Amino acid sequence: MAKSTNSFSCNDCGASYGKWAGHCDACDAWNSIVEDVPLSTGPAKVALGAKRGASIQLTALSGSEPTPPRVQSGNAELDRVLGGGLVPSSAILLGGDPGIGKSTLLLQAAAAFARAGQKCIYISGEEATAQIRMRAARLGLSDAPLQLAAETNLRNILTTLDAERPNLVIIDSIQTMWSDNVDSAPGSVSQVRAACHELVAYAKRSGTSVVLVGHVTKDGQIAGPRVVEHMVDTVLYFEGERDHQFRILRAVKNRFGPSDEIGVFEMTGAGLAEVSNPSALFLSERDALAPGSVVFAGIEGSRPLLCEIQALVASSPLATPRRSVVGWDAGRLAMILAVLDARCGIGFGGMDVYLNIAGGLRISEPAADLAVAAALISARQDHPIASDTIIFGEISLSGALRPVGQPDSRLREAEKLGFQAAITPSRVKLAGESGITVHKFDNLTGFIDQFFGTIET
Repeated sequence: MAKSTNSFSCNDCGASYGKWAGHCDACDAWNSIVEDVPLSTGPAKVALGAKRGASIQLTALSGSEPTPPRVQSGNAELDRVLGGGLVPSSAILLGGDPGIGKSTLLLQAAAAFARAGQKCIYISGEEATAQIRMRAARLGLSDAPLQLAAETNLRNILTTLDAERPNLVIIDSIQTMWSDNVDSAPGSVSQVRAACHELVAYAKRSGTSVVLVGHVTKDGQIAGPRVVEHMVDTVLYFEGERDHQFRILRAVKNRFGPSDEIGVFEMTGAGLAEVSNPSALFLSERDALAPGSVVFAGIEGSRPLLCEIQALVASSPLATPRRSVVGWDAGRLAMILAVLDARCGIGFGGMDVYLNIAGGLRISEPAADLAVAAALISARQDHPIASDTIIFGEISLSGALRPVGQPDSRLREAEKLGFQAAITPSRVKLAGESGITVHKFDNLTGFIDQFFGTIET
């Protein structure tokens, strides 16, 4: 007889164990480990005369089923991030820091879809319907044909949705949902996994689009098991600083459109307003001819985006100088400083280095290497870069400049905003002529010699 194997997991962090224990070594919680009860069990071998499963119908890859139509919300930034609009039967997970504006964004989106003729239901497990109406009145959405509910019982929610048959459902948030067939508290790993599975399954069988709001941990990851992000079709993150007016909606996963696409919003007294030209907005308050200020031409998703990179270098009284970075990878900054020291003879020992991406934007593109290096040298030498110049390029560990993708899009965006010159790697391939003067360099040393001259080490 086969030996049955039981598995146990922690309700707080999801760590798996082969046997029960009173203490979780992963998150240091007590009495949080419970047995994982499978949804269904089946024998490895079907006995003679036993009931077998139903045969499923298979279809060819070259099917002729029509592509489901997308639904436009009327908000260009939101539709861009979704890949061109909302897809029926899709499951979307939206995460973001507390107070960043997730509920405001979704309330405005639900009102926009409702006004476009879609039947929308907004279900909140965190607010009463009266509180939602107060926010809707502040945003000027009281006249939208949107239906509200305040409920956390998953069974009641699914029963209501089966009866109403809406086109769009917003669940705010998935951590507040409670399934009565799971023996754990709301917000635990087991509850979040079960609730997400049921809601995604409902979306696929009913044709309803479901948007789930997810809380994030202190590390910026959506709380709960990572399997939730695999279940859904689209994962969106709402980013930005709460004391700054700009907000970035970023798609990190999208089965129906490009990933890493972004939408830019501005938080105003009347809610979130879409920003059709984010490059002009990010550069609107830039100081002309300020040392340490450089304009980087980046690519976010499918759109070119210009932003300002600011650097400050000052003498340090500390034995270990500070390295402070906002909006960029600190490890990448350490690499650029090491390349400048080893390959170009420009040291930053005994100096505090501060790097900031203006506007609350976060950049992960390696094409920003050359712009960061230019900003650091400009701040160190107190030598400004011309304000009508953009910079992009990747730096290798040997000090060579490597080409990056979509250079024509970067140059077109810069030309549209009135820039006159660009500094790029020499191996960048341009498809056509540009009205911008392009300065190309093979390595970092050649760029420094032409724009900064001799530098004392």
